[in-house]
Amino acid sequence: MILDWLGYLFLLLTLLGAAAMLLTNIGMLYQLYVHLTLRREGLALEQRRLAHPLPPDDQLPHIVIQIPSFNEGRMVENGIANAVGLDWPRDKLHIQVCDDSTDETTDIARAAAERVAATGVDIVVIHREDRTGFKAGALQAAMAQTPHAYFAIFDVDFVAPRDFLRRCMAALLSEPKLAFVQARPDFLNADENMLTRAQAVMLDFHYCNEQATRSWAKQALHFNGTCGIWRREAIDLGGGWRGDTLTEDWELSYHARLNGMSGAFLTSVTAKGELPANLRTWIPQQQRWATGVGEVAWKMLPIVFGGGRFSAQARWDAVFPLAMWFVTSMFTVTAITTVVTMLLKPSIAWTLGLAVGAVYVLTSTVLFWLMFIANRLLGRGTPFIRFWLNHVPVPLLSLYISWAQFWSLPATILGRRRTFVRTPKAGVAANS
Repeated sequence: MILDWLGYLFLLLTLLGAAAMLLTNIGMLYQLYVHLTLRREGLALEQRRLAHPLPPDDQLPHIVIQIPSFNEGRMVENGIANAVGLDWPRDKLHIQVCDDSTDETTDIARAAAERVAATGVDIVVIHREDRTGFKAGALQAAMAQTPHAYFAIFDVDFVAPRDFLRRCMAALLSEPKLAFVQARPDFLNADENMLTRAQAVMLDFHYCNEQATRSWAKQALHFNGTCGIWRREAIDLGGGWRGDTLTEDWELSYHARLNGMSGAFLTSVTAKGELPANLRTWIPQQQRWATGVGEVAWKMLPIVFGGGRFSAQARWDAVFPLAMWFVTSMFTVTAITTVVTMLLKPSIAWTLGLAVGAVYVLTSTVLFWLMFIANRLLGRGTPFIRFWLNHVPVPLLSLYISWAQFWSLPATILGRRRTFVRTPKAGVAANS
């Protein structure tokens, strides 16, 4: 009798999981519809923002470039070189290397900073003895040491075009309620191997279909942690950089949004960074992202729904990206409950297995075409066969991401603190 009831319980969970997956398909297709509907207007708005006239050079605002660093080795030199190469009046440009390193990176950064300072550039290495708050803590501590109002953030592996600051600042200054502008991260080593090609396919979809659409539709847009510029006003209004989640960029974006400021995604301004080239570095990165977004969702959802501060539309705009995190974790739940149900109720094993398998195939097919469309919308023009080959690992990588999200749930709900594990860099930027 108990096994019989357990069978019905797991069957119900399986059906709920399959329904969540079908809703995910509908949500992704709807997001594509919104993207295509708003694309012309959104791109026109982006060009108007980029065409906003900047003041004369002697009236331009001061910009602080922050370079977070933790045991990056010689890669920190790349971050400094990238910052120095950007076009902005030298008396208005300030560089902070926000360093928490415990190895030789600090000495490398200081030596590089001395060479740069000798050319007249204002640069400082701010080294902390502990990692309180991790990247967020380093950014917040460095921000407290300067009075300036704009902060450009670059991870050490990114290389930005020379006009990056002028283009992004034009967009940011075009509207006083913009908390930040986010340029589109691109990839230095997308063609290195099968894993990097699959990541490029997935991230193109994220930046093109998800981030651009959220920006154009005035939905909640999260910062991607690098390649963007923040207003100090928005950071302060959002309560500053917090280190109690592993995705401080998501959390601050939401706090700024809920306090009346929004972000803008720029599809035509890019900066290139490095993709993890092996599973040994990719897996910890995905675990950190999965855990961090779950922490933000668990923390922010009660704020969004608490009280009467927000309209129904504002709640939906804020909740949708966070809800997708929970729904995606259901892919793993559904796979587990399907297997258990088939063992407990062998009479429906084949029917249930085929039905859930069909839902997985449908989801994979929808994702494939959405990613192919994103490739075309970005103008990459990858031949179909080559794109299909690049996409082959994507379903397996997506399943692992779902597993990482599901596995992080118990610790997130229990409030267990996790350590920020950096993604090691191979130095592609320095060699490019």
